Amino acid sequence: MPGDTSFQALTLDPAVQHMLASAKEKNMQTIWDRYQQMLPQCGFGETGLCCRHCLQGPCRINPFEEDAKTGICGASADVIVARGLDRAIAAGTAAHSGHAKHLAHTLMKLANGKVSDYKITDPDKLKRVASRLNIDTDNRDEMDIARDVAQAALADFHEKDTPVMWAASVVTPGRVKVLSDLGIVPKGIDHEVAEIMHRTLYGVDADPVNLLLGGLRCGVADLAGCYMGTELADILFGTPTPVVSSANLGTLKPESVNIACHGHNPVLSEIIVKAAEEMKDQAVAAGADRINVVGICCTGNELMERHGIPSCTHSVSQEMALLTGAVDAMIVDYQCIMPSVASVAECMGTKVITTMDICKITGADHIEVREETASENARQAISQAIEIFKSRKNKPTDIPQITNTVVAGFSTESIVAALAKLNANDPLLPLVDAIKAGSIKGVCLFAGCNNVKIPQDANYTAMAAKLLKENVLVVATGCGAGSLMRHDFMDPAKAKELCGDGLFAVLNAIGEANGLNGPLPPVLHLGSCVDNSRAVEITVALANYLGVDTHQLPVVASAPEATSEKAISIGCYAVAAGLPTHVGVMLPVTGSALVVDVLTQGVKDLTGGYFVVEPDPQKAADTLLAAIEERRKGLGL
Repeated sequence: MPGDTSFQALTLDPAVQHMLASAKEKNMQTIWDRYQQMLPQCGFGETGLCCRHCLQGPCRINPFEEDAKTGICGASADVIVARGLDRAIAAGTAAHSGHAKHLAHTLMKLANGKVSDYKITDPDKLKRVASRLNIDTDNRDEMDIARDVAQAALADFHEKDTPVMWAASVVTPGRVKVLSDLGIVPKGIDHEVAEIMHRTLYGVDADPVNLLLGGLRCGVADLAGCYMGTELADILFGTPTPVVSSANLGTLKPESVNIACHGHNPVLSEIIVKAAEEMKDQAVAAGADRINVVGICCTGNELMERHGIPSCTHSVSQEMALLTGAVDAMIVDYQCIMPSVASVAECMGTKVITTMDICKITGADHIEVREETASENARQAISQAIEIFKSRKNKPTDIPQITNTVVAGFSTESIVAALAKLNANDPLLPLVDAIKAGSIKGVCLFAGCNNVKIPQDANYTAMAAKLLKENVLVVATGCGAGSLMRHDFMDPAKAKELCGDGLFAVLNAIGEANGLNGPLPPVLHLGSCVDNSRAVEITVALANYLGVDTHQLPVVASAPEATSEKAISIGCYAVAAGLPTHVGVMLPVTGSALVVDVLTQGVKDLTGGYFVVEPDPQKAADTLLAAIEERRKGLGL
């Protein structure tokens, strides 16, 4: 089923194009309609020159006028912009750390015998993480080790005299020194978020450079939260291994009870999958052929990388899943869930079910999912979906018959295992040799969201296509991974077409050595947004192997369609790690030439990393290629 070409200016995905035409026929509003209603958007907000941090305001500074160059309190444009950016970083860090803390509490409850619906799925990873944290594992009970790891995790949230372990223990020794010398090693994850809120308060920090350094430290705390979130999820639910799956709206099935799991934390989605399997007979009794669980956004990535469960759609197109009329329940946890889904669901005769006390939505049903009663709560939610299916089963649906083949599940461990098939004694050597020889020129991480200001997926696909042809190894997470999977960039059958000769030869050699009878996919799916930590882990492993620091490697990052404040905090820790980091959407900082200069130039002298803000995807790809070449030359390659 082809897409409606009249909507190509809004999205490159033909399935979404089809659903936008359907929405227009139904006279239903979507995110693209609401964006048009907001135009023109506030220029003061776009440039970061609006301050609402006290009740004397709001204050706004017009950069084109000579008068009123400060706010009422005397804060300059530089200070106002830096404070606003810091608060965005803190919000992103709070989100990822809240996700990680949820997992840490779940692990602690499991270790203390307070939950029965969860288990240690990867005991080897538990021991590896414990060893890195200097926790003894010899001849100890698994639950005792788990308790100590959970306690170490929870301790990392509070201010303490020693650095945050999930920051200091996961980067190179050289990077620890760089961050320490700058005073940006976090003292506690929650502490850094709270300190940002304090220092950006009316009448506190009014030095823009000092504010930005504080923001960078909060960004490093975000790395800790992401890394912790990845590792604890792997321990509880399993470390991903390569798996074949599918993506796009065609993964919805009219004859099935369709449950869309949306959000971020696998503490919910894992239990939904388990309960759905146990309740399939009830679905069949209701007239369905099965319960079909699909994922949306990062929950989709988490379910895909561990179970091969299809990913339905991502980010700005989440409403489209409901518009098909085939979703019997959208069960959500938190983050990136647009409030509009509840009203769309109501119009389509289905339900959005919220499950977390911090994420309730007007118009949605709420079933609290607690770790102690998780299976019971999940069954309640699935029972609602089955009841909705009963009333929906004889009604027409509008599902675009479009699916894309995806190979996902490339954890650091699975990548090393695949490389070991080429060299069991020295698994990283084949990758290093390929980089030295130029078969792989460098590595680019695509992360982040879609943004309604940009035709959906346009920047991801254009940049990835160019970088792959230039023999850059591309890895992806989050809704960036979602964009690329919905355009066949994670289909091994497309590797020859999409990759340069050198990169294809490497991917093919690894694939053949692993018995795939063909190459790895052009783009490697690393997982969800917290799984950007896997990209850091791989980068650190390469740096340690070569005896250099991460800022010297030909590794770059890009969030070409960023939306969430989480993308900003991720970008900050990429810069802190020393990576050139591209953002395709203008950050709200252009009201301060000083802040722009620090982010794009000055910070390079401090960490080796820096931001590149470039909306044009071809120019952005060229800039990242130049950065890769510069670093190759620095290594004598």
